[in-house]
Amino acid sequence: MAEPPLSTPAPYRALRAIRRGAHRVDAATPASRDRAVDALRAAAILGVVLGHWLVTALVAADGGLHTASPLQRMPRLAPVSWLLQTLAVFFLVGGYAATRSLNTARARGESYGGWLRARLTRLLRPVAALLGLWTVAGTVLLLTGTPLATLHTLLKLALSPLWFLLVLAALTAVTPLVARLNPLWPLAVVLHVDLLRFGLHLGPSWLGWINLAAGWLVPYTLGAAWARGELHTRRSAWALLLGGTAATAVLVGCAGYPASMVGVPGSAVSNLNPPTLAAVTFGLAQCGLALLLRDRLRRAMSRPWAWAAVVLVNLSAMTVFLWHQTALMAATATGLLAGRLPGLHTPPDSPAWVAYRLAWLPVFALALTVCRAAFRHHEQGPRRPRHRPSRVVHRHLPPKKTPHHA
Repeated sequence: MAEPPLSTPAPYRALRAIRRGAHRVDAATPASRDRAVDALRAAAILGVVLGHWLVTALVAADGGLHTASPLQRMPRLAPVSWLLQTLAVFFLVGGYAATRSLNTARARGESYGGWLRARLTRLLRPVAALLGLWTVAGTVLLLTGTPLATLHTLLKLALSPLWFLLVLAALTAVTPLVARLNPLWPLAVVLHVDLLRFGLHLGPSWLGWINLAAGWLVPYTLGAAWARGELHTRRSAWALLLGGTAATAVLVGCAGYPASMVGVPGSAVSNLNPPTLAAVTFGLAQCGLALLLRDRLRRAMSRPWAWAAVVLVNLSAMTVFLWHQTALMAATATGLLAGRLPGLHTPPDSPAWVAYRLAWLPVFALALTVCRAAFRHHEQGPRRPRHRPSRVVHRHLPPKKTPHHA
């Protein structure tokens, strides 16, 4: 592709450069890579980020900040959580990727310890930066007289993504044990825990937290089954979608489960904290839909622009996930310099607040872009030399055949 002349307007030159970069990424991707998996991972991460930005409000009142949710005052917005609570899809992809990666490592003769260390390093390395920054920020806020209630609100919000990484890390560690586990077993555990909690009102208060592992193990083992080729038919995907949808409708409509698939302040029961049977059956429906969309996603990812965007998100997936709440708080705190702004510091109690919040989303995205630029190297590792081949592309090349494995 010829270089545009210097007289060409700068926006056009930038567009040409972006297009060339997208084509280079597309050409460097091995043909054996399933691009639908990366597309689903990117969609799941962005869904969670957008969902949190829409349903988490930091209200300025009484000299401090406290969290609120528009779902508390406007329950008719619950369908928003159906679209943007995409954690089950992420665990589905996580189970698929970990199972495939483990099988490849075994074929190469790598040890389980080496495989696990490599997987967890990329997953957990960005956590140190988040903890370090908020340790310093929390200390400064405390010393400058920030109310303890406000400090608690900020720290809880900033560190809330860590629970997800801890669960994913634990499931990754037990992949050799659960890779062939039938998803019906953890689903049965969730069913019995909820029966004891909500049906019979028996058991200790911590009983529900068993579902934190069992609930997310369901989509994770579905991902492992996908990696084994057991969910390759559209019939199985339709069964998950229709069965999960019907079960969720019955649980919400007849069994008293909340309609919102995210937590709502003041609600007696949260579908996520810890996961309930309704959240798990909803996740089954999401997994079925994701599996149905595989072929369409593969076709869409054949376009260099679309594929380059997905690669960009996946290269910093954990950084984006960990820092999106911090970006929200940074934008909110900066906005306080101009007073209480609608959709940013005001109570989320009207459709007008929703409209204002939608207008603030680009500001949150800009703040997240700054966070990504500052902290992405913690996830991606040190910058490689200019002429050294990309480890990202090399890592996903198919293993070389040896006489032993030919």
